[in-house]
Amino acid sequence: MDQRSAKFNIGQVVKHRSFPFRGVIFDVDPEFANTEEWWMAIPEDKRPHKDQPFYHLLAENAQTHYVAYVSQQNLLADETGEPVRHPEVTAYFSEFKGDHYVVRRPYSN
Repeated sequence: MDQRSAKFNIGQVVKHRSFPFRGVIFDVDPEFANTEEWWMAIPEDKRPHKDQPFYHLLAENAQTHYVAYVSQQNLLADETGEPVRHPEVTAYFSEFKGDHYVVRRPYSN
C-alpha cells in the first residue's frame, strides 16, 4: 500500500488518536510539508514518519480553536455526528452533513 494515499477527505471530521481535539480537514499534503523546526519540536518517540499524508485541520478542543497540522497515522474518523465550531468553517464549507462538510464552491457568474 502506498503510504501517501490519503485515507481522509477534505471536509471530513476527524479526531486525534492521542490528544483531545477534533477538526475538519481543509487541505492535505501527500507527505510532510512543514518546517524541519516544527518536526524536530515533536518528541522523538512521538515523531511521525514524513512519508505519509499530513492534514490541515480547523481544529477545536474544550478550550479553544486553532489550525492543526496532523499526520495520517495520528487521525481517526470522528463518529460523534457533531459539527466543528471553528469560526473559519464557513470560509471553506457551505453545510454540515452529519460526518462531513460540503466544500464551498467559489462564486461565479
